[in-house]
Order: sequence, then C-alpha cells, then structure tokens
Amino acid sequence: MKYNFDEVIDRRNTSCVKFDAVSERLGRNDFIPLWVADMDFLSPPCVIEALKKRVEHGIFGYTFASPQYYRSIIDWLKKKHHLTVKKECLTFVPGVVKGIAFALEEFTKKGDKVIIQPPVYHPFRLLTEGLERQVIDNPLVPENGRYGMDMAGLKKIVEENDCKVFILCNPHNPGGRIWSPEELAEVAEICDDKGILVVSDEIHADLALPGYKHTPFAGVSEKAAQNSITFMAPSKTFNIAGIVSSFAVIPNPDIRKRYVGYLEKRELNQGCLFAYTATQAAYEGGEDWLDELLKYIQGNIDFVSDFIEKNIPQINVMKPEASFLIWLDCRKLGLSQKELVSLFTDKAHLVLNDGTMFGKEGEGFMRMNVGSPRAVIEKAMNNLKKAINE
Repeated sequence: MKYNFDEVIDRRNTSCVKFDAVSERLGRNDFIPLWVADMDFLSPPCVIEALKKRVEHGIFGYTFASPQYYRSIIDWLKKKHHLTVKKECLTFVPGVVKGIAFALEEFTKKGDKVIIQPPVYHPFRLLTEGLERQVIDNPLVPENGRYGMDMAGLKKIVEENDCKVFILCNPHNPGGRIWSPEELAEVAEICDDKGILVVSDEIHADLALPGYKHTPFAGVSEKAAQNSITFMAPSKTFNIAGIVSSFAVIPNPDIRKRYVGYLEKRELNQGCLFAYTATQAAYEGGEDWLDELLKYIQGNIDFVSDFIEKNIPQINVMKPEASFLIWLDCRKLGLSQKELVSLFTDKAHLVLNDGTMFGKEGEGFMRMNVGSPRAVIEKAMNNLKKAINE
C-alpha cells in the first residue's frame, strides 16, 4: 500500500472527543476507544499539504466558496455517484446534523410529525424531540442478517398520520445497509404522494465498501430529486470531521429557495477558510487514498467477523456494506443492557456505543468503530475474548 494505515498515532491530549472526552468522563484512560465515528488514520496527504500551504500564506481574512470548491464537489458526485448537479443546487452547511436541524425548523412547526427508522443515528430523534416535533417510528426489519425497510408499515404510518418530514439514513447507521435503488424509489413514491419531504443523510456515501455501490436518494427518480434535501460531506470519508464542512444538494428550486433563505438570514451558509480548502483538496486529490482506505477497512471488518465467529460465538456480526462501523448483536450473551455495557467498558476496557442510543430496537447491541490500525483492533478483540471467558 502507498499509505500506512497500520501506523498507531497517539491522539490523547489533543482535545480529541474519542479519547480525551471519554477519559474525562470515565476518570481513567485504560481503555481502547472504538465509538465516535472518526478514524485514527492520518488524513490524505493532499489535504494536509493544502492546509499547510494555506497556513503558510499567513493571512486568514474573510473568505468565500470559490468556483473551484463547487467544481470539486460537482465532479466528485458525478464520478463517484453518477449524480449530476448544478452549482445552484449546492449550498454549504456547517455540519450534516445541523443541516437536518435547519430543515426541520424551516419545513415543520412545533408538534409536527417526523418519521425515522430505528435503530438509527441518534441525533435524528434527539433533534426532532429537542425542536418539539413528534417522532414517528417505522422500525427496520431484520432480514437474513441485515436490515430492510418496512414499506407496509411506512404506508400505514403515512395514511394514518399527517407527517411532514421523513429522515432517511443512506447508507444506514448503525446497520451499514446500502439501500437499493428499488427501496429508495418506493420511499420516494410513498412520500411524494403525501407531500412528505425526504431529508437524506448521506454522510457515509463515499464509504461504500468493495463490491458495493451507493445510490443517492436524489438520483433514483425525478420525484425523489424534486422532493428531497440531501446532505453529504467529506468529513467521514477523509477523516476531517473537526474541520466541519458539509453541503446540501437541493434540486427543487422552491425547496432550495426556502432552505437557502433560512441559512442566509442567519449567515449559516458561510464556511470557514479551512473548510473550503480541505474539501476541495480532498475531492480533487484524495481518491487513491480513499480506495486504499476502503480495502483496509474491509480487512478490519473481516478480521473482527472471523475472530468473533471463531472465538466469541455468542456475538453475531452484522457486516456493513458501507462505513467503518460494525453492529454487534450480543443478545445471546443473556445480559441486560447495563451488564452488556459494563462487560465492554469495565471488563474488556473497550468503549463502544451502547446500542440503545439508536432506539429501543438497539437493546442487546453495541456499535463498534473499526477505523483504527489493525493492531489496535486485534488487541480490542483479545480483550473482549478474555472478558467473556472470565
């Protein structure tokens, strides 16, 4: 490999959420953090060099999104996802979660109903409830070791409720599903018929693993394109979450006018200098780095899956089709959720995400981040094996 993903880099004492925030909360640092969704790898050299060059200029005045910034996104979406967009369909947003919150504020009012599909990325519920909207659950259905959408349940919900927004996680987090074009097209039909706006979180789009292909929601049909806001970002892909750079794709001019108007009134569509610099550099020069990263991540996933199958048969691995996150089904251990979390944290000295944070459907599950050097993953698995054997 051209890039060294085996290098172990000490992230402690860098105001790092993954390490330092947990150490402060637990009051100790004798753990391996495999939770929050960033990686322990250096970002692509092209990003690092672009940031260095910009820093060396030495003047950090007011900035704007250049034509080259927009062109890098447009070219990336076309090449990687076969999605053709025009510059006017794009707008900067300061983070995908924030972008979703802005959409809820603009297109719903207090008390309105918003559909989510648990177990799912927890901010979907937290944002909706925090903004005093009502969450309507359409739980996913386990099918042959992976999740599927309950289309019958979704149709029933929209018939019986006046829902305003459907928040889609595409690819799915924590289950790692890449939804098929057929599934997405059916969602588009159901929501369009009832005037329900689809807000699609596609932050893991670029992390489709070898053999899989992400389908943007806006690309499956004209109805999908004209009734959606899609959020994407280079942050997960190129490990630059701390730089905070995301964007929205909004083909429908009426929806776009309202959403961009919301942002402009609050100056929320203005990125910082380093956000524009890093995004452009990543999309223009990071493709070969990403190709190697995905192969390495797949190797980590295969290692964890094989290790658990051979040594910890009480746990089932839901192998992801995208991302560096693995959903572990630990129900055969026969532990309460509190006992399960304690097993990982106190006995195995691992910090994972408690499955119930993704909804009650996550009880008995834990989410594991394998975006770390193989040696770290191996140590983590041996720790878990020892804890369970004891």
